[in-house]
Amino acid sequence: MGTAAALHGTWRMVSWKRKIVATGAVSDAMGPDPVGFLSYQPDGRMMALVVSSERPRSNGKMPTDSEKIALFDSMLAYAGTYTFENGRVIHHVDASWNPAWGVTDLIRPFSIDGKRLVISGAPGVDPKSGDEVIYELEFRKI
Repeated sequence: MGTAAALHGTWRMVSWKRKIVATGAVSDAMGPDPVGFLSYQPDGRMMALVVSSERPRSNGKMPTDSEKIALFDSMLAYAGTYTFENGRVIHHVDASWNPAWGVTDLIRPFSIDGKRLVISGAPGVDPKSGDEVIYELEFRKI
């Protein structure tokens, strides 16, 4: 179990697993070694950025339109405020790569064990497939 104060700081992503509710199939949500950071500040602000380690490389200084689509599909980023409630942290999104995320709060059940943060049981909809999923994310404090 964690507290709001224990969340304060910056966390580096270790893994992000996705379980499809209908089938129980588990996979890596952003590839095998996602690069991501989650930051919680004492003033109640938070930011999240995750990119796939398998992101495509651009062929030039500016990505083409098709490269932009692939880059968009291989990342997640948002910022906002957060509140702590009943062992869960709730992200109130102000800005996001996906404007639909500004419509509802993102509820994140979590636990902290030393420098390890696990967000588990986080419900969602897979943006690529539309499947209902449950996410489990692991971070290490830096």
